Amino acid sequence: MRYLAVVTAAAFLLLLEGNCLAQTRLNATEIEAKIEVLLGQMTLEEKLGQLHQLSGLANGAYNPDLLELARKGLLGSTLTVRGARMANELHNATLESRLKIPILMAFDVIHGYRTLFPIPLGETASWDLKAVERASSIAAAEAASAGIHWTFAPMLDVARDPRWGRVMEGSGEDVYLGSEMAKARVRGFQGSDYGQKDKILACAKHFVGYGAAEGGRDYNTVDMSERRLRETYLPPFKAAIDAGVDSFMTAFNELNGMPATANKFLLREILRGEWQFDGLVVSDWNSVEELINHGLAADKSEAARLSLNGGTDMEMNSATYRENGAKLVESGKVTIETINSAVRNVLRIKYRLGLFEQPPFVSEQHEKDTLLKPEFLQAAREIAGKSLVLLKNENETLPIDINKIKQLAVIGSLADDKPNTLDWWPGDARAADSITILQGLRDYVSAANLTSSVAVTFSKGCESVCDSDKDFAAAVIAAGAADFVVVVVGEIRSVSGEAASLSSIDLSGRQLDLVKEIAQTGKPYVVVLKNGRPLTINWLAENAPAILVAWHAGTMGGPAVADVLFGAVNPSGKLPMSFPRSLGQIPLNYDYKNTGRPFNASAPLRDTSRYMDAPNTPLYPFGFGLSYTTFRIDELNLSAERVQNGESVRVSVQVQNTGNRAGEEVVQLYLRDVYAAITRPMRQLKGFQKVALEAGEKRQVEFVVLPEDMSFLDEAWKMTVEAGEFEVFVGNSVNADLMGKFTVEGSTPTAAPTGATTVVTSTQESSAQKNVARLALYLVFILLALN
Repeated sequence: MRYLAVVTAAAFLLLLEGNCLAQTRLNATEIEAKIEVLLGQMTLEEKLGQLHQLSGLANGAYNPDLLELARKGLLGSTLTVRGARMANELHNATLESRLKIPILMAFDVIHGYRTLFPIPLGETASWDLKAVERASSIAAAEAASAGIHWTFAPMLDVARDPRWGRVMEGSGEDVYLGSEMAKARVRGFQGSDYGQKDKILACAKHFVGYGAAEGGRDYNTVDMSERRLRETYLPPFKAAIDAGVDSFMTAFNELNGMPATANKFLLREILRGEWQFDGLVVSDWNSVEELINHGLAADKSEAARLSLNGGTDMEMNSATYRENGAKLVESGKVTIETINSAVRNVLRIKYRLGLFEQPPFVSEQHEKDTLLKPEFLQAAREIAGKSLVLLKNENETLPIDINKIKQLAVIGSLADDKPNTLDWWPGDARAADSITILQGLRDYVSAANLTSSVAVTFSKGCESVCDSDKDFAAAVIAAGAADFVVVVVGEIRSVSGEAASLSSIDLSGRQLDLVKEIAQTGKPYVVVLKNGRPLTINWLAENAPAILVAWHAGTMGGPAVADVLFGAVNPSGKLPMSFPRSLGQIPLNYDYKNTGRPFNASAPLRDTSRYMDAPNTPLYPFGFGLSYTTFRIDELNLSAERVQNGESVRVSVQVQNTGNRAGEEVVQLYLRDVYAAITRPMRQLKGFQKVALEAGEKRQVEFVVLPEDMSFLDEAWKMTVEAGEFEVFVGNSVNADLMGKFTVEGSTPTAAPTGATTVVTSTQESSAQKNVARLALYLVFILLALN
């Protein structure tokens, strides 16, 4: 019997081992070995096929030609094809190919797949890294269930010109905040192993400088010093690499005369050389072929040559690689090793995703069960609530006391416009699933346990584009009959996003006139802004009693706005991008330098850096946002007034909720290097913490200022810390006035040799470790059987 038990246990373990082997992840060495074997079996045509990404239809279906290319093994990746059924049919086609190389399926999952979260600029306004990571994680789970392996997010372009429509897709004007958000989003999309069934590959885009387009006009020329490039625009991309991102997308723009898609300095020297990146680089849509428009390439063949040699592995949509690659190799204009290197980068990602281990089919039932899960919708509501920014709240206009009103008027077409609950990058979200602001308010009132009913009325005032005042009168009547008015104005979805640059960022059409008409009624009101960028809202800032920035808030934006307006959620959002007073101030960013003639209000008008007709300051500064409670930040303490070069400084403050309700405050730390060999900004964000406090609660918040926070790039592009004085500012916006000082003494310590760091992840775990674990499992079962 004992022998039988042992045999039975061994048989069970063999079966278990077989199942385990089917799911065993390859380590880095094994992956590279398999790539070389596969590469040796591929024809040049098949290699060029791996470097090609083609788009399907907008509705998620594939074109018939994609199926044919898949059968021939000539398609590396798809864009927009999605849904379990479509994915499975495409994967079936690859199994008919000679080498059965799986297709990498990509889609723009920017801030949600079916459950749509606030636009990335809005998510960033939460200043809540865990919330942002959670949003990306949910987006990944939904997308993966629909067969998607790869998203083209996060967008890491630092943006300081709100005329540029794509500010909505990024994290705003700051390098540090943008870098932290980059890491959070990469962690959310990829987790510790993007080969997991609920994770997808992230993509750092657009590399690089895209956010600095001249005039804020999309796709326009970018020209900047290498110092500005390295200090402002590169750090978020490096942060994404540090977080594990494994793909990059080139930018549409040229940088200093060389389009990014063919830019060896960016792609080969910095990305592959300095940063030791071994992932995949994909072009943006048609940007290889567009080298002709740039005036860099004379024809498609030359465009392919420049991009391949420049370092772009995969071509999105256009087909210059596939059509010209063989002749370029034959003529020696592109070496076979250049092709092989690009193919390796594609195959490496497919192996890391686990696509070779078993056919990457997905369950249609799992897709159905995953999309729009109740917990996903609840998370979308909570995160949208965290993203809202209260800019003004005169005389405690908000929150609305639901027990003191009988009628609430909602004015503005955007309050009841389901298509405009989406935005330029809605993923696979459906307007029918969204809840508008009007519906959110009505649902909140209906669910409230009220002693008497509250009527929620609606008048559009004007259409969403608001080019006529013919419906103003009805709106004024509705407002006049109400006890409180919610006026919803802002931007329709099509005026922010790609190719949506504006020469004016005022409220469009007659919207401001509508607000003024409502103001004339004398009824208390709040202006709710639905926007994808900072706007110039001077009249509102001077006259409206309350202003709430709601951004484009996604599927559950309506309930989130209602939660904040009625006080169920205390607003805690902070601006990730300054709101200018006028277009003349743009580009506008807080981390300016002092100049030789810094602004001085008491100096002669022509002897200081200032505007003659306007203040230098923004209307609402970076990091600003109000709460329904109040906070006091004081008792600044530094662990030392003098430290040796290479040492850290601990900075602590006391934060107290001095109001009568619970709330969250974002405590922000800024640093200034007062004197340096390279001039430094007046202050730079170096840390922040979001702290939840009950009414009256007091807590110590501590930061650690590391040597890297004190460092800057010297003339040789080495990070260095100079001896000298540093100023520390702590507060709840960039205008923090709580200040301390410390001095660094001594020279920069000798740094350890730098090089590629090996990070062992779950996808790189050694076979030896796995075998030891299996052997231990065998022994346990055998001992149990013997006993």
